[in-house]
Amino acid sequence: MEARASARFLRLAPRKARIVAELIRGQEVAAALSILRFTPKAARLPVEKVLRSAMANAAHSESGAKLDVDRLFVKEAKVDAGPTMKRYRPRARGRADVRRKRTCHITVVVSEPGET
Repeated sequence: MEARASARFLRLAPRKARIVAELIRGQEVAAALSILRFTPKAARLPVEKVLRSAMANAAHSESGAKLDVDRLFVKEAKVDAGPTMKRYRPRARGRADVRRKRTCHITVVVSEPGET
């Protein structure tokens, strides 16, 4: 049994969030939380929030099969690109530059060991 949580349309570049997601992939949740606590990246806060949400979903499952939160590990942590907002900035000689404001979707899946 596994539990998942996701955050969508976060105003954070997916490339930067993937660096943090790779740090916790395959770790036990206690170790993952301590890694996130001491990671000096802006993406650590949304990733930690999604991880805690997945842990809560595991503890309070609707199917009735509640997972032991102390034994959970991060089975999957992925960051997908969301829609890109395009904004324009004036430049010299009447030109315009496109500023791409990227968004991402973060998904974390936690599971108990021994499950595939």
